[in-house]
Amino acid sequence: MGSTDMDGPVTTGSAAHSELRAAGIKAMREALPGVFPEGDLDLRDGRLAEELVEIGLTSVWGSLWAREGLSSRDRSLVTLGILIALGAETELRTHVRIALTNGLTKDEIAEVIYHASGYAGFPAATAARTAAREALGE
Repeated sequence: MGSTDMDGPVTTGSAAHSELRAAGIKAMREALPGVFPEGDLDLRDGRLAEELVEIGLTSVWGSLWAREGLSSRDRSLVTLGILIALGAETELRTHVRIALTNGLTKDEIAEVIYHASGYAGFPAATAARTAAREALGE
């Protein structure tokens, strides 16, 4: 797995980790075109828990979004529903934009919000509507 020293972050250095990281970068760039510059990315910001984004890059983007089995469009539908149910408006704002990139329309995003109201509750759907409107500049 990884190693750590007293002065630095956990490192892995394994080929598998490098492959997941590369797949994660590719998936993120496809989902958010123009957001990440070409070349290697340093996602650390020097602040508390700075490695969280790096962990997400490999474990979420590399291991999940880069998988076969579901289209990116379908993954966006699932992700929107989960984020609405969790009340995760910050992530939802980003994933609304990703959903558009992945082929969902504004009307389909609205339908996800409507549908979630029956399962995740009206307050969660209302918060999701607000986050989606912000993400879309409405």
